[in-house]
Amino acid sequence: MTEVTETRRAGARRWAIDLRPLRVPAFRRMWLGNTLAMFGFQFTAVAVPVEMYALTRDSFWVGLLGIAGFVPLLVFGLWGGAVADARDRRRVLLGGSALLWVSMLGLLAHALLGIGSPVLLLALVTVHSIAFAISSPARTAILPRLLPPELVPSGTTLNYTTFTAASVVGPLAAGLIFAAFGTGQGLPVAYAVDAVLFTGLVVATLRLPAMPPEPPADGEVRRGGLAGIVDGFRYLATTPVLLLSFAIDLIAMILAMPRALFPEVAQERFGGGASVGWLFSAIAIGAMLGGLTSGWIGRLRRQGLALVVAVVGWGLAIAAAGLARQLWLMVVLLAVAGAADLVSAVLRQSMLLVYAPDRMRGRLQGVNTVVVAGGPRLGDLRAGAMAAGFGGAGVAWVGGGLASAVLALLLAVSFPALVRYRAASASSGKAS
Repeated sequence: MTEVTETRRAGARRWAIDLRPLRVPAFRRMWLGNTLAMFGFQFTAVAVPVEMYALTRDSFWVGLLGIAGFVPLLVFGLWGGAVADARDRRRVLLGGSALLWVSMLGLLAHALLGIGSPVLLLALVTVHSIAFAISSPARTAILPRLLPPELVPSGTTLNYTTFTAASVVGPLAAGLIFAAFGTGQGLPVAYAVDAVLFTGLVVATLRLPAMPPEPPADGEVRRGGLAGIVDGFRYLATTPVLLLSFAIDLIAMILAMPRALFPEVAQERFGGGASVGWLFSAIAIGAMLGGLTSGWIGRLRRQGLALVVAVVGWGLAIAAAGLARQLWLMVVLLAVAGAADLVSAVLRQSMLLVYAPDRMRGRLQGVNTVVVAGGPRLGDLRAGAMAAGFGGAGVAWVGGGLASAVLALLLAVSFPALVRYRAASASSGKAS
């Protein structure tokens, strides 16, 4: 009986999410701070469009929030990555966090004082996006300074699982606030919750040791700004593995992201109502469940092959979901796609953090920020345009998923460097 119990426990540990990175104090503090910050961010993510629509009663203004958020992310994400490679990453993260905090307080003041200016709200969202773009590459690039290479996939999984859990729970909690207080009182409450929870990340960052850039390689001149961005792209062009990892993610997100089709499908197939909420939550739910059963990911050695399989699985699951006529089946298939997306995201991030030299990690994280943020938005544009051009969501949804799977396979066959990639085993120091 004891042997059976021990076998079951060993099996559970093999599948359960790997918690070993939490034994490292510096990582544990940053993970907890990020968890609080990500949960709080969901309150603002819901509150801003709610406030904009309440002010204008016009979805066009709500749509402008996407432009106000994406354009600064595109520009300052690359610049922030270059700065993170040229300066102390702890200071860069603190500077970006301070600006992020100012934008949160600005949103809170705008709601509390009842200013009611859509233009000012757009400006505050722009500042918020700039601050996030500056701080995000530094926040991610410090991970290999905190953990040894063999724990980087597990640490990445913990961070990604937390984000998906916040994406599920946060909007629900924000909805409860608006249900309890209404829009007038609910907006300042939501912004205040975000500002308060963000202090956890600030405190964790303050307790980090200094993280100056590593000495430049022989003959290399460290440069920031535009020159540093150009150097980062030159390096990326000479590393097929990383370049292919970005390419396969763009294939998955641009061709197979069905999010823009959810409202139409929910209305036409399931009569609207709560069905649209289930569709928007399904991928995040699958990613969260995938993260909780992700203990095996950190033991993968053929990470390149696993990445291709995950992206192909994503595309096929999305295509199958597009064919479903029962809501429960569509939600289940989207959740399967979400679990595959978690595997893909963890492997890509792990490869990026371990394969790239430390002097390039900030700039490559800047590129990653643009890819991760831009891919789904281009996917929304692709899905909407195809649905309009082909007279419905079915072809856009199913065709996009199948095309994603096929192109991912063609990419892997045409450029085998990605499939051949194996997990690095080099060791590095970590902060305490």
